[in-house]
Parts: sequence; structure tokens; C-alpha cells
Amino acid sequence: MNQTIQNFSIGQVLDMQKKAFIEEGPVSAQLRIERLQQVIDMLVECKNPLCQAMGEDFGGRPSVFSLGNDVLGSLASLKHARDSLSGWLDDSPRPSIKPFDMFGATAWVKYQPKGVIGIIGTWNAPLFTLLSPLACAFAAGNRAVLKPSEIAPRTAQVLAEAIAKRFDPQILAVVQGGPEVAAEFAEQPWNHLVFTGSTVVGKLIMTAAAKNLVPVTLELGGKSPVLVSDTADLENAAERIAVGKSLNSGQLCVSPDTVWVHESRLQELVEKMGAVYEGLYPTIDGNGDVTPIINERHLARVQSYVEDAKARGVQVIEVGGAQTGSDRRLPLAIAINPPQDCEISQHEIFGPAMVVRSFKHLRDAVSEINAGERPLALYYFGSDEAELAWVLNNTLSGGVTVNDVTMHPALEEAPFGGVGASGMGHYHGREGFLEFSHARSVYRAGSHDPRREWGMLPPYTQQFAEMLNAAVTP
Repeated sequence: MNQTIQNFSIGQVLDMQKKAFIEEGPVSAQLRIERLQQVIDMLVECKNPLCQAMGEDFGGRPSVFSLGNDVLGSLASLKHARDSLSGWLDDSPRPSIKPFDMFGATAWVKYQPKGVIGIIGTWNAPLFTLLSPLACAFAAGNRAVLKPSEIAPRTAQVLAEAIAKRFDPQILAVVQGGPEVAAEFAEQPWNHLVFTGSTVVGKLIMTAAAKNLVPVTLELGGKSPVLVSDTADLENAAERIAVGKSLNSGQLCVSPDTVWVHESRLQELVEKMGAVYEGLYPTIDGNGDVTPIINERHLARVQSYVEDAKARGVQVIEVGGAQTGSDRRLPLAIAINPPQDCEISQHEIFGPAMVVRSFKHLRDAVSEINAGERPLALYYFGSDEAELAWVLNNTLSGGVTVNDVTMHPALEEAPFGGVGASGMGHYHGREGFLEFSHARSVYRAGSHDPRREWGMLPPYTQQFAEMLNAAVTP
């Protein structure tokens, strides 16, 4: 835990924040803005040590990626919440109950903070997965406790120290530790719990939260597919897919995983993607622009997927120049039409490898996608508007990007989240504010109650029964 709360258990920190939340009472818009600004100021002041820490955790992650993805990505969420929250706070008028509305009865929905939000982040985006949901949690008037990933310990430590210097732990705190701490964290009676990570761990988090009936937001992943239509510009598609896959060496929850293309265009697409990737990374070993795999365990996992495909006789094309893997940097491996029981077909790759599959008819590819779990992202390349509409209407994913990849999570005024195995709930924008708010219905009675004079109270009359029956209409 950070220096301020190191002598307290997670439960004690939660109890402390819950008590302070109740004692504080209503949280003004101005106070919410001030808290968001504190996080913004912290990021601006600490960007260099945070980027350095992320680089050290990865063993050489490019600082420009950490700056763009985690620092600027988090700042975008925080600033949007800061600048927009005043317009999110108003009560929402609703139609009242007939016939009482004729006598002045009114109704509205009031949005109130839930209390204390627990947020469990990831190693692949160690700031963004904590601070982007925090933006919505603070905008909604909540307090929060963050649990960074133990796989990125330097980043966790720098973040914890920065927050401890700027925040009362009764408002925002950080706890650190390994899987046992994460398990204890998930078992606490939070007012809401956010987890970003794998589907397997997401199930464990949801099971733990269910013991206290804690509502959860789960941002998971899946084998995000890319559909390359016959109408797609292959040059454009190849470049955007290769660039998107290269981000963080594929260690992103929305990284393109499986590319579907017509069998007549498969070879051309693969060649073009390879050419783009080699242009980006003419060498792999020691290339400071290439993000290493986070640790030896994940390196072995990605390599095992590729080796399993090769052992089964699958054509695997490796692009990006020579490499030894000694610094955990790998080339891009493209597996062509591997069997469905291959490791690379079964698991989210989460690394610099992808599957390319051919189809005769795009509808067949969609059928294959729909036969699997619903992914966090789906990508479509093409210029046929009718076909695009059909794809959108006949698939389901957390979000969609058209004629590019990995872009829709950057939409600040649109919800980001999964569906089914890729998660539940969302953050970003007003939908994120609503996620961490309780929508409280309020009814105010009018000045006159007509029920007695209308025979609506006991002893019931035949006239009242007839009135009710007359109201039963199709």
C-alpha cells in the first residue's frame, strides 16, 4: 500500500472512505471538478517518472507510446469529465402517474454518487485502465481505491507515491500487492467494482463481488475480428491493420486478433501487411520502437501459440526483421488458416501474432465469428454501405471501428465496454457518469388526492371495478 495507508487493511481503507463519504454529504460540481483537476495536475507533473516506470516494467517500452496511450489517454478522459460533468448533473424530469398528474403530481430521476468505487487495473495499460474509469467515478461524485497490476510494479509504486502526496486517502487511495491482494480487494463490499483484464480472471472477480452483491464493470477482451470486404482498399486495410497490431506489440485488449479476407485476396493482404510492418520495424532485437513482451511468462505463452501452429503444419509468416527473443521483442507472426483447435485459434493472442482466415462469402465469416464468444472490438474494412449495415445488424461486439482499428476506445463521449464474454458495463462520457451513479426515482404528490372521491379506496364498489376493467385495453 502507499505510504499513507500502509498500516491499514483494504477493508479499513474502504470503511474509512465510506464513513467520510457519508459525513461529507452532497458532492458539489465544483468539488468534483477540483478532484479531477488534482489528478490532471498530478499526471502533468509526473509524466516523466511515470513513463520511465512503464518503460522499466516492460523492459524497454517506447516512452512515446506510454505518453500517448497512458498519459494523454488518461488526460483525455479526465479533461472531458471535468469539462462536461456540470451538464450531466441535472435531474431528469419524467412523466408522472395518470391521473394524479392532473392534480400537480410530478416525477424526476436524481443522479447520486454510489459511494466508494474499487478499480483494478491492468499491466498493459497501467495508467489508463485506472485513471480513465476514475474520471467517470470522480465526475459522479464518488471516492475511489485503485489496485494497480503487480506485473507493472514500478508504475504502481510511482503512481501510489504521486497520489499519496496529493490526495487524502479518504478520497483517493492506492493499494499494491500480488494476486492475493487482488483477491482480497475483489471480496470487499464496494459500492461498485471495476476490473479490466482477462475473461478468466473476470469470472473470478464477478464471483467474489457477488458475495456482497457488488455491481461490477468488467472490461475484458476476446479475439477481436477484422472483416476485410471485397470492396476494401487493400493498401489502406493492410497499413491500418499492421499499424494497429503493432501498438504495444499487440498487448492491447482491442488489438486485431483474427483477420478475415476473401480467399482470392488473402496472399496480397498478407504481403502488404508484412511490407508495412517491416517498414515500421526493419529490425526487432534492440529496436527501441518495439515494445517488449511484458515478462518471460507471457513471452513463453505467445511463442507457444506460434510454435503449436507451426507444429501442426500451419503456414506461419514472420515479419519484422531478424530477432532472437533475447530482449522479449518478437516479430509479427501471421498464421494462415490454422485449425480451430490450434492454441492460436482458441485463445486471445495478446501479443505480436495474428490469424488470417479466408472466406468465399463474407456471410460465412460472420457466421464463424458469431459462433464464438462476443469480442470487445469488431473491425470492418469496405466501401459498401449496405454491407456495412448488414454486418452491424448481424454481429455483436463491445464496439466497432470502420476502415481502421483500435480507434473507437478513444471516443470520450461514447461508452467503451464489452458484451458477454468481453465484459459488461462501460465507462467514458455521460454513460460512464451514469455507470457510477445511482439513478434514483423521485415522485412528488400533488396538492389533491382524488382517490377517495373517485371510489378508488375500500370499501370497493362495482363502479370502481368497472372503471379498472374499462382501462384494460390492447
